[in-house]
Amino acid sequence: MAAGRPAGFFKSLDRIIYPGKWSSRAINTLVSEHTAKWMQDSSRKSPMQLINEVPPIKVEGRIVACEGDSNPALGHPIEFICLDKKDPAICKYCGLRFVQHNHHH
Repeated sequence: MAAGRPAGFFKSLDRIIYPGKWSSRAINTLVSEHTAKWMQDSSRKSPMQLINEVPPIKVEGRIVACEGDSNPALGHPIEFICLDKKDPAICKYCGLRFVQHNHHH
């Protein structure tokens, strides 16, 4: 084992490298454990609750490029989002919502 790496690191890495090795039940358990981590303290809001509190961002054009954050180290790959529909469009990476400021149809 490499120095400074916990044993759980290799176990979780093994699941990524050899995904066929794990049953869907084991994967569901892993997901449930991760979800439970966020749900332990009900006084704290989940990440989805926090992002849903951000109001839709109004933009002028038909297409918006979302990077998640102005700092590239904290963002995500660029997502080009079309705003032709009346409802806010949602970035698939970060959940930010965008709406066309002067929507004409």
